[in-house]
Amino acid sequence: MGPPFILNPHHIEFPSPHLALQEPDGLLAVGGDLHPDRLLAAYKQGIFPWFSDDQPILWWSPNPRCILLPEQLAISRSMKKVLKRGEYQTTIDQAFSEVMRRCAAPRDNQDGTWITQEMYRAYNQLHREGHAHSAECWWRGELVGGLYGIAIGQVFFGESMFSQRSNASKAAFITLVQQLISWGYQLIDCQVHTDHLESMGAIEIPRDVFLQKLNQLCHQAPLNSAWSTP
Repeated sequence: MGPPFILNPHHIEFPSPHLALQEPDGLLAVGGDLHPDRLLAAYKQGIFPWFSDDQPILWWSPNPRCILLPEQLAISRSMKKVLKRGEYQTTIDQAFSEVMRRCAAPRDNQDGTWITQEMYRAYNQLHREGHAHSAECWWRGELVGGLYGIAIGQVFFGESMFSQRSNASKAAFITLVQQLISWGYQLIDCQVHTDHLESMGAIEIPRDVFLQKLNQLCHQAPLNSAWSTP
């Protein structure tokens, strides 16, 4: 049987990402659950969940894959000025649940959200276990931007970001990337291309190359990461 494959609810094994569909790009499997062990196994294999409230759990591994090599982070001249003015304060792991809530809020020209209540509960559990993390941007004490994702080995898997003021999500992202560099992280998974990510240095690489990098880097501990855990 070809993809999408039906996952066994009692086992966390996934089919090879190489078997994912070309259209829609990367759809690999259906079903299973969002148990922390299954989620972590998926990310290590270059697979992530993405589905709406009216759908079963869908698992994806697109080709090509959008990534950022931390050392290649691009900060525009205008963004450097924003950061230099100091109007924003940035933090890490200070408001994970609220960042997820803001990311889940409806966007312009979008109906609903793919960050379902099931996803919200699952990733908060990963945060409590020390696997999921957030970066926040504050303006006058108010949370105005941020992002969250999963950290495994020397890889950070970005999931979603939000911005309620100009450049707020960029400020949070830059703070996170600079911290990841200092901790020895080698790769940031951005999943799929956006102009926003490309402007900050993200590139697309073949899925085969991405999976080779994961196989190496997910099993290497960061040099000196000090994520704060609840």
